[in-house]
Order: sequence, then C-alpha cells, then structure tokens
Amino acid sequence: MEQTIQRLIDRTEINDLMMRYARGVDRADWDLVRAVYHPDAHDDHGDYKGDVDGFIEFANNRTGALSQCMHFLGNCLIEFASDDVAVVETSFMTAHTLDAEGQKAYGAGDGSEPMQLSSFGRYVDRIERRDGGPWRIADRICVFEANRIFPGKTPPIKPEWAQLRRDQDDPIFKMRKEAGISD
Repeated sequence: MEQTIQRLIDRTEINDLMMRYARGVDRADWDLVRAVYHPDAHDDHGDYKGDVDGFIEFANNRTGALSQCMHFLGNCLIEFASDDVAVVETSFMTAHTLDAEGQKAYGAGDGSEPMQLSSFGRYVDRIERRDGGPWRIADRICVFEANRIFPGKTPPIKPEWAQLRRDQDDPIFKMRKEAGISD
C-alpha cells in the first residue's frame, strides 16, 4: 500500500513537472524552464540538440519575442524503470503566432502578414529523481509528428477579456500572488 501511494505521488509530481515546462515556455519564464531540467540534461528539440542552457537560448530566440505561444499537453504515460527513474511520453499541441523572424525560422512566409503555426508531437523523456531531490528531465527527445501553418490574421481578443502576457504580468502570476503562492 505504501508503494502504491508513493507511485501516485510520483505520478502527480511528474505531471506537474510537465505542466511547469509548458508554463515556462508559454510565459517566456526561462528560469522556470531551467528548473524542470537536471543541470546536465540533454534536449533533442528538432533544430536544437544539446544542453539546457543552449536549449533555453534556442527557445528564447525562437519563441521569446512572439506575441502568442501556447502548449497544450495531452496524454501522459509514465512508466517507472526504478524508484527514481521514469520514462514519460507526453503528447503536445502548440499554437504560435509567427512574426517575420519566426516565419524565417520555420521557413514559412515572407513576413508581410502574420502566420499561425500549430505543431503536434510527443515529448519522450527520461525523468529522474536524484539524491532525494525533485523529479527533473534528464534527457528529452521532442518527436514532431505534424506542423500546420496558416497565413493571415486571427480574430482579435476583445480588450475587455483577460489578455495573455508572455511575462510576469500574465494573470496567472497575479492570481498566484493573491493566493500566497510563491516559488
């Protein structure tokens, strides 16, 4: 029974880890992204293959200045190899509004009008808990299954609706602060 309860706790912690990764990239919070990886982790993310600092520089250059970036995480299968090692497969969908630089990076459009990019794939991760610390990504392979690019503007978000922010002014941070949640 004790082992079953621990596995449930581990699964919840690993799922939360995946959600923190998505929040970090979507809010351009690179310290949060760094915190989900072990310092010696490796990331194979399509056009980037290397260490965590390099990945964060790559991700910031690729998406940091975009007006909109969103990750939706779906199926998350967690398989434990041992008490402190898990192989995790998590499906993702992303939505990006590409500016001229983003279009150049993806080889789509000439920058004269916005382009909408949707990517679909899976994160294949080796996640480890080391020396009693938290679960973190040790090795990631981002498996891309499809990209869709659509030209043109998207309907605007009404000004009276809560607006997304890719920084600490996003509504999630205000809500966390009001609730007394800190990092």
